[in-house]
Order: sequence, then C-alpha cells, then structure tokens
Amino acid sequence: QVFDAGDYFGIMQVEEVEEEEEADEEMEEQLKKKPNPGNEPCFKVIVTNENGLQASNPDSIFLIDHAWTYRVEHAHQQLLHVPGLLHRMANLMGIDFHGEIPDEGTIEQVLQEMWKYNQTYQLSQGTAEEKVPVWYIMDEFGSRIQHSDQPSFATAPLFYMPQQIAYTLLWPLRDLETGDEVTRDYAYGETDRLIRKCVLLPWVPTEVLDINCFTPEPSDEHYQAILTENKEKLPIAIKPSVYDEDKVFKYVLNNLTHPRFVFTDNEEEADILYNFSHFKDYRKLSEERPQVMLNQFPCENLLTVKDCLASVSRRAGGPDGPRWLPRTFNLQTELPQFISYFQQRERRGEDNHWICKPWNLARSLDTHITNSLNNIIRHRESSPKVACKYIENPVLFHREDVGMVKFDVRYVVLLRSIKPLKLYVYDVFWLRFSNRAFSLDDLHDYEKHFTVMNYAPGVMLKQVHCEEFIPLFEKQYPEYPWTTVQVNIFKAFAELFQVASAKPAPLGICDYPSSRAIYAIDLMLKWDTSRDGKKTMQPQILEVNFNPDCDRACKYHPTFFNDVFSTLFLDKPDNCHVTCII
Repeated sequence: QVFDAGDYFGIMQVEEVEEEEEADEEMEEQLKKKPNPGNEPCFKVIVTNENGLQASNPDSIFLIDHAWTYRVEHAHQQLLHVPGLLHRMANLMGIDFHGEIPDEGTIEQVLQEMWKYNQTYQLSQGTAEEKVPVWYIMDEFGSRIQHSDQPSFATAPLFYMPQQIAYTLLWPLRDLETGDEVTRDYAYGETDRLIRKCVLLPWVPTEVLDINCFTPEPSDEHYQAILTENKEKLPIAIKPSVYDEDKVFKYVLNNLTHPRFVFTDNEEEADILYNFSHFKDYRKLSEERPQVMLNQFPCENLLTVKDCLASVSRRAGGPDGPRWLPRTFNLQTELPQFISYFQQRERRGEDNHWICKPWNLARSLDTHITNSLNNIIRHRESSPKVACKYIENPVLFHREDVGMVKFDVRYVVLLRSIKPLKLYVYDVFWLRFSNRAFSLDDLHDYEKHFTVMNYAPGVMLKQVHCEEFIPLFEKQYPEYPWTTVQVNIFKAFAELFQVASAKPAPLGICDYPSSRAIYAIDLMLKWDTSRDGKKTMQPQILEVNFNPDCDRACKYHPTFFNDVFSTLFLDKPDNCHVTCII
C-alpha cells in the first residue's frame, strides 16, 4: 500500500533531436498519412535514487499494478463499456483520443497496439474456462520499461491470494547507479537467436522472408518425446482374441440395450473397458489381460491433439499439406516458418486471416481469429498453440432468420482396427450454425465466426437434423448434390487414417488388436478450384475429438450405442447405421 516507486525511479520522455532544423516538409506530410504516425512518445524508466539500487538489498523489490486485466474475447466489449478504460489505454499507448464516447476506430487501434504491452498468466486450477489465459497491461510505470537483451531488471506476475489481485514483481539483476535505465528482456527465456528475433518482432519489426516456410514432418524423436511426455506405455504384441458367437460381454457404460452386453461396475471382470479419460498403461493390460477390449488406441493423440494432427497429415500432401486440412503451423516449433509464410502472403496481397487454437482444448476455448502478426506471435506465450489458416471463403448456409451463415459438420467415425485398417462412419451427421451472417470483419464477434453455441449461456442454438438439412442444402446449391460432397468428405477421412497409421507407434497409431475407438470429426466446406478450373467444395478437417459427447446422438437415435458396439466389438456392422469407408 506504500506508493514509493517515485523515490527510486523516474519516467523520462525521449525526444529525437532533429539534425537539421528545417524538417523536410514532404517527409512530415508522409508521416501524417500513416495510419499510426511514428510520433508516439517514447519513454524510458531510469533509476533516480541518489544511492542507486543494490541487487542484494532485500528492499530492492517493487510491485507494479495492473491497469487492465482481461480475457481476449472480452477486450472489445470492455473497451466499449468500462468507463475511462479506452481513454487510459489510448493515453498509455500514445493513441490520439480526445472524445468522451468510445469509437470503433480508436478501439480497433488499441486492440492492435495492445500486443506490444500485453503480458499473460493462467491459473493452474479450476474449470477449463477458468484456466483460459488471462492477459494484462501493467500501469503506466510498468508499461514504459523498455526491452534490452542485457536487462537490468526482471519481472514476474504474482497472484496475491488475500486480496485476490495480481501484481508484477520488479527486481534488479545487478547493482545500479543513479541515471541507469530500467530494462527487462521481452523475450525472456528464449536463447535461440532466430527465435528471439521472431519473438521480438512486435517491437523490432523485421522481415524473415529468407526463411523457407516449408514445414516438413517432425523427426521420429519428436514423436518419441510426445509419447514420453504423455506417460503412455505401449503394449506388447498380442494375438487378436477370438470370442464365442454367443458370448455376452461385460462392459462399463450406459445407454446400451443390446442383449450381448451387460453392465458391470467391477473393472476386474469387465470384457470391455469404455473409459472417458485417457488410458495410459497398455503395457500392463497387454501382459495381464490381453483379451480385454477397450475404446482407445495407443498413440491416438496423433489425431486428437491439433499440432500432431497437422504433422501426421503432412504425409498426405506436398509442402502445404493435404488439401483437406487448413495450412497449419505449430507456433512453438515452427514460428520462423510461420512468420515467413505470413509475410510472403502479405507481400502478394493474399488474405492473411488466421485462427490460433490451443493444442488440446475443445469447445473453441482460448481460440482467436486475427490478421495481426503481432497478436499471433504474442499468443504463443500463453499456452502452446497452432496457427491455422482461417477459411476466408467458406461454403455458407442460408438461414431464413439471419441470412448466409457459417456451418460445420460433425461425423462420428468408428475405428475397428489398424492392421488391417478398418474404418466406419455413422450414417447420421450433426450440424452447427453461426447465429450471424458471415463476413470477414468483426473478428471478435463470436456468434458470427464460431458455430459452437451449446456452451454459451443465453445464446441461441439452431438445430437442423441432417435429413432436413440435405434437401435445403441441395436447393441452395443445386449443382452440388450432398452424395458427391460426402464422397469427398469420406475420401479425406480415409486419407487421414491411412497416413496416421502408416508408421509404427509412436510415429503412428499403435496396432493393438484389442483396441477399438470412436472419434468425432468436425469439418467445414470451403470454395476451391479444381485443376481443370471448376469451382468445387473442398472439405476442411478442423479437428478430431477423442471420446465425443454422444448424448445428442443417443437422444435422437436410441440405437446409436447398439450400432457402435455391434460394429466395433461384435464385428456385425450389417444391420447397423454405419458405412464402411476403409
């Protein structure tokens, strides 16, 4: 509660002194035309205490207040509605704003500039929503501390439990004298020179066009490291079990009425383990109970985690990956290639909207659409993310109440085995729609750009059954019968599973004869041009979900689990609502 930073530090405004008194008028005119003239004031923080600061002194530690703490998806609303916030942020960032009423132009400028000031932390406990990274901007003092590769100070966020408030700690790394500058390392922890250059790009603009943006598939060691990190133990080789024709299987799950399956809550006597959390010790299971079947495959995370999905999919396409997957970069390991690709597209005047997604979160949590390179670079600091090319030309669906909206399609696929590869798709698919007409603006507008509405409170959820959807779709697009569209969708699924199982574990999904699995694949359609110049609808696989929520399936299709279990565990797909695609 003691505001004594002024006894130790001062904020100085730095002015560039003109060499020539007569400034070039033409140059001034040019500067005025820039959207954000380079005349914003530059500040430095310096040590003003006449005794300097000693690094070993326990009192040489300071707290910096946070001026604004928020989650990215709320930033626009808060700037619009929180009294005084836009004014303070515009001031702090050197943006001209003299009005009283927030205007879209100033808000947009703050949303662009804030990535030079943002810091982040996330809470390690709570629900998935509560763990979404928090961003904050330090007060005027903290925000004016400049970058240095040889910093004089370090900073770190501190959450002070008694007040439920976060501060930033500031402490000296060496003894300082009066007049020394207070600096910190904006790329703290990065030692690789190229990565540092990329991470510092928001403050030190540079081009990395000389870097080849080709992203080959990662090395075998990369996959080995993922296996180790997941603490998954691969099974030993076992022979496929043979079961009697009339055997009744004991399993662990609800919603199943088939006479050949009975429920048990005793895991030891179960013939089928149907787990909703990730199973890890295949080794032990394969040694002790090889005949027990389960609803997961070792190394299936190669499909269900977004960075792995992108890397294994590269086996199916050229330098840009397969046509059925949006161009994807792993921001942790492929940042220079991504920046090079972004800058090349920018130079060619191509669309540069991207969607940043965490590797392993569902329901669109912590997922952001942007065309700002600074925004994407900074996002990798919060949690591991991929940047996927945003589909700027999606196939839209006409909703009478709102107009042409985005939609996505969810298919449930059943993986029976890896060797031989046997894949089925459930005959019913599910649809999700945006609530506002699509256009490539208002990137913060969730209901325009996203289709997952069933988790947002107070948001309308539009439901259309697939049997109702097909005739409506074909009426809107008479030249594109759904059967043809679906052939291409299934072709993409087949290719994906072929490449994901093409190499032995941990480079591919493990061939474990007692494994079976059910996945939900979400996809969109985009407009593309075929080699002969025809306009086509190209499926775009967005993600593969582990153990999807099947409540909706069971509610509207009571035989859903009977069909799934007959296909996967009894090898009797014939009278089930499934289609074999491999």
